[in-house]
Amino acid sequence: MQFKMQSQRDRRNWRLFFRLSIAAAVISALFGYSQGPDTPLHSLMTGIAGSLFIATPIMLLEIKGQRRVLRRLRRLPLPAYLGLKITFYLVVILGGLSLLPALHITDAERFAATFRASLVFSVIMAVGTNVVIEIGLLLGFGTLRNLFTGRYVQPRRELRAFLLIDMRDSTGLAERLGAVPFHELLNDFFRDVSEAALECGAEIHKYVGDEAILTWQQKTVADGDCLRCPFIAAELIEERRAHYLARYGAMPTFRASLHYGEIVAGEIGDVRREIAYVGDTLNSAARLLDAAKELKRDILASEDLLGQTALPDGVTAEKLPTLSVRGRAQPLGVSALGRA
Repeated sequence: MQFKMQSQRDRRNWRLFFRLSIAAAVISALFGYSQGPDTPLHSLMTGIAGSLFIATPIMLLEIKGQRRVLRRLRRLPLPAYLGLKITFYLVVILGGLSLLPALHITDAERFAATFRASLVFSVIMAVGTNVVIEIGLLLGFGTLRNLFTGRYVQPRRELRAFLLIDMRDSTGLAERLGAVPFHELLNDFFRDVSEAALECGAEIHKYVGDEAILTWQQKTVADGDCLRCPFIAAELIEERRAHYLARYGAMPTFRASLHYGEIVAGEIGDVRREIAYVGDTLNSAARLLDAAKELKRDILASEDLLGQTALPDGVTAEKLPTLSVRGRAQPLGVSALGRA
């Protein structure tokens, strides 16, 4: 069975690119207006043109170049990596500013009078955009948005589905490969899991050791994408079999568990903040993952989740005996998921 997939990563990246482009154009238009002395409309258009010439190539590199260009550059020593990025930024900024008089968008006299202010503004905008993107990649753009908007400043109850994906035999792989190659293998593994998460509309909650935790809000559970997600992750890993075998001499595999229920979500921490999910739902999902190991099953899903969604085409559910979960009054209904 092969799931038909469209690149949600590309769609997300283009949405992010257009949103940041619009924000940069608005800010640049206001800066152009503040510089005068042209007519207000011409000043605004000059600012927007500067944004197109400078912000667009920078954001294309930062957003669309993450998977290829920047991933390779990050393997360089840090001074070389930063030096190349700074050089690119300066070339784009100086080239973009030079295009304004060259294309007669502004006259040479005004260009000379506002060059220093425009250069400083462009550098601040470029650095600010880079910081926002890097923080978004570190925390997740959904988490960053929630922190900015204060959605979880006060703890709130939510119904969510969770998917826990745990790499098999990670200890054995670490011993055989060594610490650094195993870290690279784990990074490749999580990239494939992240790709599956994007395809299925999941939020990546966190990585814990060799385990990834994905989550869906209640409104997105009914379409069954959460049940497809582990199978898509397995397919993406299988598609890269040659890469894994050539580089590591091993193919990563995993077990997974899915559960649905109520949690309390809220910001937690002082020196370092994050959005934490607290409640029995995650504990039960972890217990399901332990049960998958004990029962030698690849993917277990709770009846609590299966009751909220329809099985996707090509997925089967085999009902298993109920599980007793510590701290839970009622036994947990469980099914093993498989391919038709």
